[in-house]
Amino acid sequence: MTDADTERGGAQAPAVLRAVRILDLLALTPGQVRTLTDIARELGIAKSSTSALCAALEQGGLVRRTEGGYLLGRRTVDIGSAYLAGFDQIREFYRICEESPVLSRQLVQIAMLDGSRVLYLAVFEGRERFPLSASVGDRYPASATAVGTALLAELEPEQVEDLYRDPTALVTFTDRSVTDLHALQERLSETKRRGYAIDEGSLHVSVLGLAKLVPAASSGQPSFAIGVSLVHPADSEREQESVLAALTQAAAELERPVLVPSPTFSQ
Repeated sequence: MTDADTERGGAQAPAVLRAVRILDLLALTPGQVRTLTDIARELGIAKSSTSALCAALEQGGLVRRTEGGYLLGRRTVDIGSAYLAGFDQIREFYRICEESPVLSRQLVQIAMLDGSRVLYLAVFEGRERFPLSASVGDRYPASATAVGTALLAELEPEQVEDLYRDPTALVTFTDRSVTDLHALQERLSETKRRGYAIDEGSLHVSVLGLAKLVPAASSGQPSFAIGVSLVHPADSEREQESVLAALTQAAAELERPVLVPSPTFSQ
């Protein structure tokens, strides 16, 4: 997308949209320094404009400048934390994992859909992490994860088609990754029929992912998916069944509104 595209898409505040695109680019590769030239080239923004925008973002604490380039700033953590605080499900997620005899021993994630990717909102580490396991704030291709499959399965086929008009959105990690829209639609249809999502090595050949959808609590709220990553071949069919049962119970608890005790007054 070029500057002209940005102007047409949001003539009222093009600078704001460009700044958001810079933050999105830095968020895609957390911890990786991006030079001013890299940012300008990848986003199709004039280098002079990019410099001015980065300076403004740096002043606001949203990015920080290093010797090699730019990274996300600490202010993004504050904003992200404030956003997550608005969802009762995120706060309940950790309690549910800690109290569950099964989930307390697993690597559990909760995520929401962000275009054709999933955004990980919380991670409970009840077992050792593995390569490519997500951290809070990471974005992964939805088609290659169990949580992403659970979330995509909630959409109508036409909505999924719109998300994947660009073939590059279907990212391949292993020979089990979905490589075309037809195969993805079939996987989503099977997920709806089954009632839960399963990913057998799409992201990592030795990892089996199981996930359940947590539908939006009210209009205007996002849906979530809660999932567990099991490492082959250590997991057994019995373990998979117990994890799925625990995920089903957790999803049901997260779907229910959190009741806040009414204040009591002394006479």
